[in-house]
Amino acid sequence: MKLSSRRKAIAPATRPAAVKAGKCPICGKPQDAGYRPFCSKRCSDIDLGRWLGGRYAVPGEPVSTRTEEDDEE
Repeated sequence: MKLSSRRKAIAPATRPAAVKAGKCPICGKPQDAGYRPFCSKRCSDIDLGRWLGGRYAVPGEPVSTRTEEDDEE
């Protein structure tokens, strides 16, 4: 069985440009794909500890610390 001559060749999928490996934001070593954007579990855990400890913060409106109980007094 002969294939139709009308079929057009499909261009091969273009691969995205290679992503340049960055540096770990904690220690500056090259990133590891398994811990990206960090180089190791250690640096990943350090970053998590900083978030949980309040050293990092996302800017936003100030949160009121007053409660309804404070308003009643």
